[in-house]
Amino acid sequence: MMKKTLIASVLVGLFASNTAIANQETDELRKVIAQQQQVLESLEKRLDETDQKLNATADQVEITAENSAFSNTTIGGYGELHYNNYEDSDAKVDFHRFVLFFGHEFSDTVRFFSEFELEHSIAGDGKAGEVELEQAYVEVDINEEVSSKVGLFLIPVGIINETHEPPTFYGVERNGVEKNIIPATWWEAGVAFNYKPTGGLSIDGAATSGLSVGDDYKIRGGRQKVAKATAENLAYTGRVKYTAITGLELAATVQYQTDITQGKDGVDVADATLLEAHVIYQVQDFTVRALYARWDIDGDEAKALGRDEQTGWYVEPSYKFNEKVGVFARYSEYDNNAGNSDSTTVESTSVGVNYYIHENVVLKADYENLGGSKDSSGFNLGFGYQF
Repeated sequence: MMKKTLIASVLVGLFASNTAIANQETDELRKVIAQQQQVLESLEKRLDETDQKLNATADQVEITAENSAFSNTTIGGYGELHYNNYEDSDAKVDFHRFVLFFGHEFSDTVRFFSEFELEHSIAGDGKAGEVELEQAYVEVDINEEVSSKVGLFLIPVGIINETHEPPTFYGVERNGVEKNIIPATWWEAGVAFNYKPTGGLSIDGAATSGLSVGDDYKIRGGRQKVAKATAENLAYTGRVKYTAITGLELAATVQYQTDITQGKDGVDVADATLLEAHVIYQVQDFTVRALYARWDIDGDEAKALGRDEQTGWYVEPSYKFNEKVGVFARYSEYDNNAGNSDSTTVESTSVGVNYYIHENVVLKADYENLGGSKDSSGFNLGFGYQF
């Protein structure tokens, strides 16, 4: 009996000891948990404060960005690389154009636009390239129907003169009619307005600097590019464009210049008139473009050279199979000596394909056969982009 009592006492003592130790450990664990809870609460408070500071900073950055001078500034551009291989000349590769656009909206009604271009990759004395400012003007919305611009801008004429980014047209090179007769790309300095009296009808007018041809009366060579340009005789341009019917664009331009020689010594005064009309018609994936342009130049010297009349036209059907592939064919004729009786017309037949890596990135290939006063053929490969 005494042994049992002793054993029971020992067991009770051990249990009580274990219970005391467990209670002590539990208290310590509770203290640790309480301390951790305090730490977590402190961390959570700091995180809340940090989050509030970050939100305040983000709001301030957003406000600063909205008030920044660059918030309404845009940058864009385009470029094109060409490979030309014709039987009557050496094959050539040329990064033909690298262009940057810079624009800025001063307000909802006043904006600036510019176009800066490097041609043929490198410019300088003895180099093939040129650095050119093709556009730099401010446009103002006078009301909902009328806007005006002043500065240096593209003449409102033809199809590609105002819209000539590589993904927007077929063929590696720009067509010969708009290049040699119009002559694209063609910009002048002055003032212009645009009036939209009703939906789909647009009327443009401009008073600008003009061409300055020499005694050869070559139109393309008369571009002064607003580089200390002689402005003895201004040019006046008017265009009417109609786009009210879906897929259809009709346009006609008239320009008149009182003296296309700008009063050069030893050259006859010669007033000149340019007439241009074109149509673009698109039905689903099929598009046809057609254009006619004509210069009439007064003066005995121009007439003696056969350059009192200079004309050109082309027709270009195209078909886009899908978002990636489009094909075209083009027949054109142009003659910078149309006023004489000689056979000086240049005839061109082209076929080709555009492959769009992206809607703004295009690979091009075409074959061209030249006839009439030129006898040659060859192919062109090209790459172009816009952004």
